[in-house]
Amino acid sequence: MLNRRTMIKTVGALSLAASALTTKSVLAQGNTAALAGASRSSALPRGVTLLSIHQPDGSETLGVKTPNGILDVAKANALLNANVPVTLEALLRNGNGAELTSLIAAAARNPAAASAYREESSIRYGRLFTSPGKIVCVGLNYREHAEETHEALPKVPILFNKYNNTLAAHRSTIKLPPREVSYQFDYETELLIVMGKTARNVTEADALDYVAGYAVGHDFSARDLQMDTGGQWMVGKTLDGFAPIGPYFVSADLVGDPNNLSLQTRINGQVRQSSNTSRFIFNTQAMIAYTSKLFALEPGDIIFTGTPPGVILGKPKDQQVWLKAGDQIESTIEKLGTLQFDLA
Repeated sequence: MLNRRTMIKTVGALSLAASALTTKSVLAQGNTAALAGASRSSALPRGVTLLSIHQPDGSETLGVKTPNGILDVAKANALLNANVPVTLEALLRNGNGAELTSLIAAAARNPAAASAYREESSIRYGRLFTSPGKIVCVGLNYREHAEETHEALPKVPILFNKYNNTLAAHRSTIKLPPREVSYQFDYETELLIVMGKTARNVTEADALDYVAGYAVGHDFSARDLQMDTGGQWMVGKTLDGFAPIGPYFVSADLVGDPNNLSLQTRINGQVRQSSNTSRFIFNTQAMIAYTSKLFALEPGDIIFTGTPPGVILGKPKDQQVWLKAGDQIESTIEKLGTLQFDLA
């Protein structure tokens, strides 16, 4: 039987042990919370330029532009026993930016991953996006473009949409429809915003915090369908392949200010559009904030931000020479690269 002194010592020891366990538990919870916070803060991809690789089996998987070449994420996963998402949309929706960063670092230092690198010149590009939840487009977002097309300046962003059938890759070919369907084909180089976090009722001050990155987009347009059928913008914008995007997704931190990027369109080598996103009527923050008040913007959603002046539609009728099969189109945006495609 325990005497009084022994009992006091035993209770005291148990109390100290419980206190230590409680303290340890609290510290562990604090560390877990800190790690969770770190994970959340690094969920968006950072410091990366990404592309899509069209694989021999027909899949379109993620590639990372690195000093060692293009890192094939699917192959690096297999070689390093990793499980990083192999599409840009899955990466954004699952918030795996930190895991991608770890895979890039592991591949760079591990000789076993050497065969996961490829020369970019050997790659057939896939579509950067195949199934975004939303493809939001902003119309008449440059004053000079609104003026050249004799449209009133918008008081709020004009929104319309495209569908997933329009998505096309860098260096793809748009197969034009028969003339009886449409023949007035026009170019529209645009900055593409890529959402990285769910944005609902966000302020302009906070809007850029929800952006994962940017890309070059092209809002290819059939003007006769758009303008001559009662103003059906969606119809003129959603034929198959009418939204080439690429070649790269560039994370927001590498781009900096999206409202000060030069952009240019060349048709068969001739410059047709040359402007800067500083000429936006509604800047990037305003577009995101306004749209998020109407509906949620979610990770992987994309926003076409409007085209500058110089389109065929803006020319006098007797000078409108519409695009045709055989034409080659190049869309360049500062820091994002040059998107190329042709017509057939």
